[in-house]
Amino acid sequence: MRYIAVLKGTQPAGPPPPGLMAAIVDLGAQATASGALLDNARLSPSAAGARITVAGGELSVMDGPFAEAKEYISYAVYEVRSKEEAVEWTSRFMQAHLELWPGWRGECDVIKILAPEDFGPPR
Repeated sequence: MRYIAVLKGTQPAGPPPPGLMAAIVDLGAQATASGALLDNARLSPSAAGARITVAGGELSVMDGPFAEAKEYISYAVYEVRSKEEAVEWTSRFMQAHLELWPGWRGECDVIKILAPEDFGPPR
């Protein structure tokens, strides 16, 4: 099963602590070596993006930045045996932030990526 973990957060002023970056690199190496981590990357600020909305029978496009206080920061794609395993890897990532970056606030959504077997037999 594949899961995507999407991180949103609000950064305190200044760069992330070096210890945090080392912990993230180490965790990424562990997840890659185990075969769980398939892909991950940082995301640009919303100012560089666009939002496409369908509402009231119309499509609209709005350039960023967006009004939300939290920005999308990064994502990771995991190939794991269960949702619990994806949550475990993501919790370890978030725990590093909790321990090593005082004042940082964020949340990470862990969402299953649907595959053909999730839709039943074709008709």
